[in-house]
Amino acid sequence: MALRKKIIIALDVKTEEQAVDLVKELKDYTGAFKIGLELFNSIGPRIIESVKDAGAERIFLDGKFHDIPNTVSGAARAAVRMGVWMFNIHVSGGFDMMESARLAAHEEAERLKIDPPLMIGVTVLTSIGQDTLHSQLKINSDLNDYVLHLAELARQAGLDGVIASAREAKRIKESCGSDFLVVTPGIRPSWASANDQIRIITPHEALENGSDYLIIGRAITSASNKVSAAEKIIAEIELAHP
Repeated sequence: MALRKKIIIALDVKTEEQAVDLVKELKDYTGAFKIGLELFNSIGPRIIESVKDAGAERIFLDGKFHDIPNTVSGAARAAVRMGVWMFNIHVSGGFDMMESARLAAHEEAERLKIDPPLMIGVTVLTSIGQDTLHSQLKINSDLNDYVLHLAELARQAGLDGVIASAREAKRIKESCGSDFLVVTPGIRPSWASANDQIRIITPHEALENGSDYLIIGRAITSASNKVSAAEKIIAEIELAHP
């Protein structure tokens, strides 16, 4: 895999025009583009086709589905019909929800005679630290242990991997297998601001720890020279894969 394909650029912008412009400018410096809740809810499903037309080969729909099994299964079928490369659901929705969604997605893909998208489970958001986990969410487990538990549950339900901090990636790989994907947000190169993320890590460190894909947003998309920022991150990735 070309190293740039490990990068997923987050299109965390407000308008269709902004998203299309970013794709046109950065399509040669990434493996996929992430469409999140703000953009998808502002524009609707047509944003998928718009960024494809602009040159996005692979799209990660960051919808974080979390509902009763029947509802999430319907959402999974819709994601398949939109032709996305990857989408995610919250592991905290439970085994039945995840398994139902996986079966629905594979049935829909078979009906359409296409490959099913990758299904990734959301473990613990990288904006949540140990204190929040204990005091607000009333989950008494150690954060790293809790993430590992959720990853193991996602694997049991047949998901392709999880979204997790690279700080947990090594343990997840050891427990769930090397082919179980770890997709890591909260990536910040050493020269970028942390913003609202807590459990952050550099691209080099993330790959060294076992992350398969790195979600990178503002470090690239808010840079005055976006291509230069992307090139610097690719160079940093090369340190982990000389």
